[in-house]
Amino acid sequence: MLYRIATATDWQQAQQTGLFASADLAAEGFIHSSEQHQILETAKRYYVGQSGLVLLEWDEDALAAAGVRVKREWVESRQQHFAHLFAAVPLAAVRRVWPFVVGPDGTATLPVDL
Repeated sequence: MLYRIATATDWQQAQQTGLFASADLAAEGFIHSSEQHQILETAKRYYVGQSGLVLLEWDEDALAAAGVRVKREWVESRQQHFAHLFAAVPLAAVRRVWPFVVGPDGTATLPVDL
C-alpha cells in the first residue's frame, strides 16, 4: 500500500471527478506518495498546522490495473526512495481514508487500524 496526505479540497474534488489529482501532478508530472514508514516525517515537513487533511491509502495492484505508473525515485533531501504516481488516481484504487491531524508542532499520529 501507498499513502498520500491530502487536503480536503483535493479529496472533495476527487470524489466529484472520480480521480485524485493534486497540484503536484500538474506542476511536477507526478503525485507524491509515501510508504507507511514515511508518513509521519512527510506530515512534519509539509503539513504543519494545516486543517482538514485526510490520509489516503492506495492499493498498488489497483493502481497498476488502472494503468497508473508507479516509480520509486530517490529523493536526495530525504535520503530515501519515494513512490511517484504518473497519472491521476482513480477512486477504485483508494482502499481507505482517515481524517489526519498534524499539530502546529508537526506531530501526527497514524490511524490505529493502519
